[in-house]
This record gives sequence, structure tokens and C-alpha cells, in this order.
Amino acid sequence: MFEVIQVLRGARKPLTAQALAERLEVNKRTIYRDIAALQAMRIPIEGEAGIGYVMRRGFDLPPLMFDADEVEAIVVGLALLRRTGDAGLQMAAASVGTKIAEVLPQESSHSIDSRTLQVSTWGASVPGIDMKAVRRAIREERKLRLGYLDAGNQPTQRVVRPIALVYYVEVAVLAAWCELRDDFRHFRVDRIASMKTLQERFTGHGDGLRLLWEQTRPLD
Repeated sequence: MFEVIQVLRGARKPLTAQALAERLEVNKRTIYRDIAALQAMRIPIEGEAGIGYVMRRGFDLPPLMFDADEVEAIVVGLALLRRTGDAGLQMAAASVGTKIAEVLPQESSHSIDSRTLQVSTWGASVPGIDMKAVRRAIREERKLRLGYLDAGNQPTQRVVRPIALVYYVEVAVLAAWCELRDDFRHFRVDRIASMKTLQERFTGHGDGLRLLWEQTRPLD
């Protein structure tokens, strides 16, 4: 709903639910639900389905209230995402920093771009696969077909149920239920040579698999 407000605030003409859905990568039903919820909270959104929606001029979000330590935690946390090698998270971190700076009180907003807190850029290398697609598959509980190179550089094909990404300083690891091994396996993303998102889902099983994995994982 915050994203809906931000998009409408910056729009120069009415936006249809379809346009909002495409912009925010959700379906129209979600947009209709969120618009109705925002209007119920007296957010001045005007319009209707089939015509489009606009934000009444002059509306602004209340300032976020963070103390100095909280702002510095945000700065360091967003900067650390540069070390994951995940380009999608890096872009999202930059966007988050900009959005937070826009709604912070003026005396605090400059701290988001503070030069007093530095984080090294050394970390995991950029993988050859689309990490955003991996994270989406985890959220949507979709199976992946991986072309994987083991420690001996031997290729293997796996169909897996992805359940988590673990980011280390030097590498990111995909935790998944491997259908070939009928067990949990951990795949270094820098060794995944190819990846395809399958239509087949494991809907409703993700939480259970994660719980079992967390009880047995040797990663820590």
C-alpha cells in the first residue's frame, strides 16, 4: 500500500488498476483491495475501477521517526547488501534508501547518505543466474531445474524445491529439497551454470520444508 501511495503521488494523470498492477508486479485484485483499504483509512485517493485513480494534491505521508542509531543501522544494513553479489537486492537497497530519505524529517534525511559510516564492497561475486528469479521462486513455491557444477566441476541436472537463500561474505547458497537425492541440498549460486523456473509448484509445503531444514541444517 505504501508503494501504491508513492506511485500515485508521482503520477501526472489517472492510473488504472491494470497500470498500477503492472508497475508493482501484482494482480488487479490486489490493487482494488489495497485502494479500498487506503480509502477506508481516509487516504485521499479518488477514482474508480475502469477509469483510473489519482491522489488528491497536497497529501503527504507523515515523517518516519528514527533516532540516530536507527538511521545508522539502516545506512549500514543497506550498504552491506552490496556484498551479497545479488544485483536485484542492491538495486532495491538503493530504492529503499531514497524512499526513506524522502519521508524522514529534514534534519535526519541527510544521514541516509552519510559518509561517516563506510562498508567495504568486497564480498560475493556476481552470480551468472538471475537471483531475483530465485527469490521469486522461493516466494511462489515454484520448482527450479538447475544445471549445477559440483566441487569437482562435474555437471549434474537437478530439479529442486527452493526454500531459502543464505548469504555469506564470500558466496550465496541456495537451500533446497533435491528431488534427485530426496533430501536437502545446498547449492552455491556461483556453481549454478543454468536455471529454469518450472510451472510445477510445491504450494503449501515451503514452510514445513523450511522448519525441517532449520532443525537439521549444518550451515551455521
